[in-house]
Amino acid sequence: MKTSFKFSAFLIFQIFISSQILKVNSQGSSTDSCSSSLNLKNKILFDTTSFHCLSVWDQQGYILRYMRTDTNVWSFVLSAPNTNAYIAMGFSKNGKMVGSTAIVGWVTNDGTATMKKYFLGGQSPNEVLPDEGNLQLVNFTSSVVAKNSRIYLAFQLNTEMPSNRLIYSVGPTGMLPSTADFQLSEHEDHTSTSLNYNTGQSETKTLYANLRRSHGLLNMFGWAIFMLIGVMVARYLRQYDPIWFYSHTTIQSLGFILGFAGIISGLVLNARLQNNVNRHKGLGIFILVLGCLQVIAILVRPEKESKIRKYWNWYHYITGRLLIFLATINVFYGIHLGNAGSSWKGGFAFVLVIFLITAAVLEIRMWKRK
Repeated sequence: MKTSFKFSAFLIFQIFISSQILKVNSQGSSTDSCSSSLNLKNKILFDTTSFHCLSVWDQQGYILRYMRTDTNVWSFVLSAPNTNAYIAMGFSKNGKMVGSTAIVGWVTNDGTATMKKYFLGGQSPNEVLPDEGNLQLVNFTSSVVAKNSRIYLAFQLNTEMPSNRLIYSVGPTGMLPSTADFQLSEHEDHTSTSLNYNTGQSETKTLYANLRRSHGLLNMFGWAIFMLIGVMVARYLRQYDPIWFYSHTTIQSLGFILGFAGIISGLVLNARLQNNVNRHKGLGIFILVLGCLQVIAILVRPEKESKIRKYWNWYHYITGRLLIFLATINVFYGIHLGNAGSSWKGGFAFVLVIFLITAAVLEIRMWKRK
């Protein structure tokens, strides 16, 4: 009886850990909105009346105000929560960070405000160059203001028409650039948008949306769902010998093929986006290694009468359950990294709950039959 509910307990622990690790709190703030006017006591060095105002990044509480204030002058005020981190607004040709130029601002604990222009030449911090880039700031009009737990980044650009592909990012909490070299640490989160300056409509642009979706679905079904079904078949349908074995190997093989395709699509996506998702990628590769070890284990499976068969069983069970557990964690983590939304998280969690209930019912029936 001590082991009769082992598999159900494994599923409960799996879902609980996933939900705890990937719980994300909203960082938005209600101290600024487009229904309120800016009241910064002339700390912004240009007139902000009649500006267009829109929420550009709800997840982080970013609000953008802008206006064409002269023939070749565009004025911007970016408002964001003050989390002791830098905030940034980039202008890109293609919606990607690499190759774009960004305006970055932060306020230290002693109230010192700093704004710098950066050229984003690559992914590593040493390729992000201060005081470089193709943006021409209007002299003596830039300012950074901290008020009511928010930062206001105000600047003017000398251009006929700024790029409509805008990128927003937020730095890691407590890691502000030093005054020695002004090197930026890697951003904590970012988003890419498209802005229609005439209508004031901002739209989040998801690069390679189809590839992202394929990557997520292949890994979700391959490593998490099909592998879990295969384990349940092996545990609860052994009375149907040898059907259970062939069903188990077929389902697991299909899961491995789908998961392998998901890993490949993820590597292609990472190469195109050039995002730093080393944890997600590393965990995915480790899951693939576990899958390969399971395939090898099947090929060298000893006979039932062999003295080492029980050790092979332990290895097979532990590796399989570890693979499913880590795959579940990585699927949730990938959904978070891709900003896929609560519908993906909720849908995947719902499927896991259905498996949990099914496993509990089958576990009880198996215990009663024994």
